Amino acid sequence: MNVTDDAVALRAKMYGTDDLSSLPVFAGGFINFGYWRDIPIDGDVTVEQRVDSQLALYRLVVDRLGVGAADSVVEIGSGTGVGAAWAFAEVGPREWCGVDLSPDQVRRANAHATGGLSFHQGAATALPFPDNRFDVAFSLEAAQHMDDIAGFTQQAARVLRPGGRFAVCTFFAPTGDHPGALAERLDTFATGIDRDHSVPEVVDHLTAAGFADIDVTAIGEHVWPGLDRWLVHLGVPDGEWPRRWLSSYRDGLIDYYLISAVR
Repeated sequence: MNVTDDAVALRAKMYGTDDLSSLPVFAGGFINFGYWRDIPIDGDVTVEQRVDSQLALYRLVVDRLGVGAADSVVEIGSGTGVGAAWAFAEVGPREWCGVDLSPDQVRRANAHATGGLSFHQGAATALPFPDNRFDVAFSLEAAQHMDDIAGFTQQAARVLRPGGRFAVCTFFAPTGDHPGALAERLDTFATGIDRDHSVPEVVDHLTAAGFADIDVTAIGEHVWPGLDRWLVHLGVPDGEWPRRWLSSYRDGLIDYYLISAVR
């Protein structure tokens, strides 16, 4: 599928006037599918557990990156800033800069800005920072929207200091062997809101951008079943497209990944 003006407009509306973070599926103001490893999903799922799942995904990424008090961090695709505010308070790095393409999201995020926590409008392919600015760069559940993964990885490498740590955490196709298959099942891929980037594609771009020590960890077993239980809790019928995330994962068409690397 080619990128269309319609897909760009849909993304802008989704994170702008529609405010995706206000929907029950993203309870708590986060916009991620959650990490459910330590959350029971054999019964009904509560709102509190849904929020905990999203915090757990942030914690997983921050722990993988080893963020500490001396670090300067840039989060690419920081959304409403809820996750950034939690992580900044929890971990206490000296600086945390969130960047988001949507001016509406930056406006919402600025409600959390304080001290070393700030938010900026900008594209993942044109980060508004000088070279060698940060110790840590990461993106959590945003890269699936990006049309230019190469540009994203190049910019992440540019703003990182030598030896800086990087991570991208979101859903990708395990391989590039089934082009178009996700668009046949999931509306966000059919409309172009999400792009069917594959893990080999992402790894190739990271390597070309100069990253090393690339580690790919599939975490879908702790994402998709929990998300599906939450959708059941919200009353989404089995026949509607959001319930096909789980079957797409089980059929090997999609998985959720934490990919880390060193500049």
